[in-house]
Amino acid sequence: MAVVLPESPFNITRTCLNVMRGRLKRFASRFVRSLTRPRSVGDLSVCDGGGTSVSCKWVDVLTDKELLELNSLLDWQCYILDGRGRQFGNTAWDGKRCEPQNIPDRRIKLMNERFHLSDKHVLEVGCFEGIHTVGLSMFAQEVTAIDSRIENVVKTIVRCAMFGYSPVVFKHDVEEHSANISIPEVDVIHHVGVLYHLRDPVRHLKELGRRCRVGIMLDTHYCLDDEATDQYEVSGKAYRYRKYRESGYHDVFSGMYDHAKWLRLADIRTVLTEAGFSTVQVVEDRRERNGPRTLLFAERA
Repeated sequence: MAVVLPESPFNITRTCLNVMRGRLKRFASRFVRSLTRPRSVGDLSVCDGGGTSVSCKWVDVLTDKELLELNSLLDWQCYILDGRGRQFGNTAWDGKRCEPQNIPDRRIKLMNERFHLSDKHVLEVGCFEGIHTVGLSMFAQEVTAIDSRIENVVKTIVRCAMFGYSPVVFKHDVEEHSANISIPEVDVIHHVGVLYHLRDPVRHLKELGRRCRVGIMLDTHYCLDDEATDQYEVSGKAYRYRKYRESGYHDVFSGMYDHAKWLRLADIRTVLTEAGFSTVQVVEDRRERNGPRTLLFAERA
């Protein structure tokens, strides 16, 4: 008969301290952000910097009091201006998403010009709080949106519903490879601000190639050649990358795991070609605070 010894007081104490440390870290992060937000949810005014008002079917009709209640129901991290110029949503913190977001985003307009979305099914990878989901719904015949965080799924459903749209939105971690949930085959993929948060970006892009009939719009950070000091293998081929630290699930602006792999731009283009996209065109190459970033379109023949 096996004898199970009780855990030592030292191990129990250490485990409790680790749990408490994690909870305190998350609380402190949210508390600091709340202090640095430029306004409270009791204010519908907006920061300096402009922003375009957009007609929002079921928000425009709300009283100020009702809109304030809507803004307080969820922990919004970005906002738009409704048709009356009022704030729908909130900022993240001072210096982060503190200006109103435009709908539709300029990249969605470019995407529509390239792929003519009116008869297309679009998959949005990483819907965040539904800003781009609404923009895509304005152009596409059908929209499916996924996100790895359930709170973003809820926010996206709410935001889209207030605009009068009802895309399919569900929780899905693209790196989890769950057998229970899979993304559908679609015509076009909207992929903005996600690739550089992934720990296995090569496998992810190749998987998307099997589910995309027409093309993909990809906006992502990448690393320069001299920054690619590590490498990993996928299907026997080595890819160089820059290791980028991530904060995990509890930081909504971070990847889901402890690190991400930033690929070189040349390798991103190569992987997309290997995934079945015969044409890969870089339309923007930007230098941003966190590093170089590209906007590209990949299309099948």
